[in-house]
Amino acid sequence: MRVRIIILLLLSAGLSVAEAQQQVRAGLIAFYNLENLFDTIDTPGVLDEEFTPEGPNKWTGSRYLEKLDNMALVISRIGEDDGWSGGPAVLGVSEIENRSVLEDLAAHPLLKESNYQIVHYDSPDLRGVDVALMYRPRFFWVTASASPSLPLTNDEGEPVYTRDQLVVSGVFDGEPMHFIVGHWPSRSGGELTTRPRRNAAAALSRRLVDSLLAIDNSAKVFVMGDLNDDPVDESLVKYLRASGKPDRLKDDEMFNTMFPLFRRGIGSLNYRDGMNLFDQIVITPSLLGSDYSSYRFRHARVFNSPFLMQKDGQYKGYPLRSFVGTVWQGGYSDHFPVYVIIVRNSSGTK
Repeated sequence: MRVRIIILLLLSAGLSVAEAQQQVRAGLIAFYNLENLFDTIDTPGVLDEEFTPEGPNKWTGSRYLEKLDNMALVISRIGEDDGWSGGPAVLGVSEIENRSVLEDLAAHPLLKESNYQIVHYDSPDLRGVDVALMYRPRFFWVTASASPSLPLTNDEGEPVYTRDQLVVSGVFDGEPMHFIVGHWPSRSGGELTTRPRRNAAAALSRRLVDSLLAIDNSAKVFVMGDLNDDPVDESLVKYLRASGKPDRLKDDEMFNTMFPLFRRGIGSLNYRDGMNLFDQIVITPSLLGSDYSSYRFRHARVFNSPFLMQKDGQYKGYPLRSFVGTVWQGGYSDHFPVYVIIVRNSSGTK
């Protein structure tokens, strides 16, 4: 009976009957914009006053704890439709203020047993928001990490401070893997005006990927993040060189796992009353290989379970966020999480 249940779970993840009957290992890699997970402390030199008890958001300890409850609930349920539990094996996050808030999140009762470890660096972003990587050591352990900066200037030549990108290398169930987490510059000020900044962010991500491929041309690399562009935009297609056609990749292209979802009208957020898929996971071709003894990409999803959505009104179906303006509504995030499933035959045979 137990074997039958396991096979049914694997079939729900999209495996064939033959694959499901083999001894299969699976991993879930995810990204989630946590929408302003700030502590309540006014940090000197950081524009975080709005997230203090005296600020316009009235960011009290009770609201912070409720936000942690909500974030932990979502993370613990990512991939539940694929039979996954306990949270992603590897999770990239953005819009977090510091390491401390992630330590509080990892210690939450819903996530504590997963023993999440954290890779985080402080970024020069003026509001203090950073990216980070959380991982379950049962699946992944870290061998190296770095936080390359993205130097930008405005039309007057003055520096524009944005989030650093995070590069984490390690071993996933015996296989070397690399994760690049980004939160590319926003569209605030206009999409066209700010486009060069996202192009620059994409070019930096591409240089990081190429550096890893120069060391190992079969490196398994995941580029993930809130990219503030859709899969068809210039930053993804021209600068990151991310294609939506896995069976027709050129030598220098990666596969954007979210592209097929975007073509089907599936999004991860609503920007200016339109559905967008800014949250993406892009992979190197080695994750598309036919060698079933090595981890390979199975499928991608947006985790848009109904409990994460507005239930009614003008914004029905939109992500149920924590704030609307400065009005607290106790939701989750203005983004849905995204994830990919990777699988291998743990017996080492095809």
